[in-house]
Amino acid sequence: MQLSLAQMAVEVLTTADGRAKTALGRAHAARWFAARAKGDPLPVGRADPPLRPARPDQPPLLPPRDVPRRRPGSPLGRIALLHAVAHIELNAVDLHWDIIARFADQPMPLGFYDDWVKAADEEAKHFNLISDVLEAMGSHYGALPAHAGMWRAAEDTVGDLKGRLAVVPMVLEARGLDVTPGMIEIFRKAGEVQAIAALEVIYAEEVGHVAYGSKWFNWLCGRDGEDPKEVFHALVRRYFHGALKPPFNEEKRAEAGLPPDFYWPLTEDLPDAG
Repeated sequence: MQLSLAQMAVEVLTTADGRAKTALGRAHAARWFAARAKGDPLPVGRADPPLRPARPDQPPLLPPRDVPRRRPGSPLGRIALLHAVAHIELNAVDLHWDIIARFADQPMPLGFYDDWVKAADEEAKHFNLISDVLEAMGSHYGALPAHAGMWRAAEDTVGDLKGRLAVVPMVLEARGLDVTPGMIEIFRKAGEVQAIAALEVIYAEEVGHVAYGSKWFNWLCGRDGEDPKEVFHALVRRYFHGALKPPFNEEKRAEAGLPPDFYWPLTEDLPDAG
């Protein structure tokens, strides 16, 4: 029986092991794009995604304040940094499949699904790239504790597509554009060639993911006759816990369709930000 896209998304979300999850997601993405290339797209369908995705037994998920901090200047510190990146990428795989399944009841153009399937496929590639680096360094994903709070944005925006787009790609993934150049420099100083190559792939492709968020957020606001900047500010204040913190990678944010007047006002105290 042919699965719908939403059913394929739920299959990914309910697969616990990181390598198995990403392999399944990449296979489903290939099926989606093969059908699109033939001009016979798979049905989007409907499904019932879990509130939280399946996760492997390791790593243990801790409150953010309890995750040990290590200096990135040491080999163990660089492993810890890459482990955190792998964890972010695995969460991103689930976030992008979740937006497909969670909001399949809302009528959206097929291009919406193309974008998020592509983003999910690239996040799976990123997880595997970083996992490969960790293993080459004598570690693996699951060897260290990880942050338990990353799925909160998905839970908070479970019934709000605009809110999900505002907080996940346009805030959280945009933050990746700000911090990744500094990470690349850490590994460049250490001569870690494989890590540099993996992070440069991630940096290049994450611009597209932020751009997908901006594109569809603006599309939804235009359809509803709303001012995107005002709606963005309201939704980030509602769903994002804290102010946005500079410095910002303004060049890459602009490339992704995020102008400064979207995010700079949110660096202020949220109740008073204009």
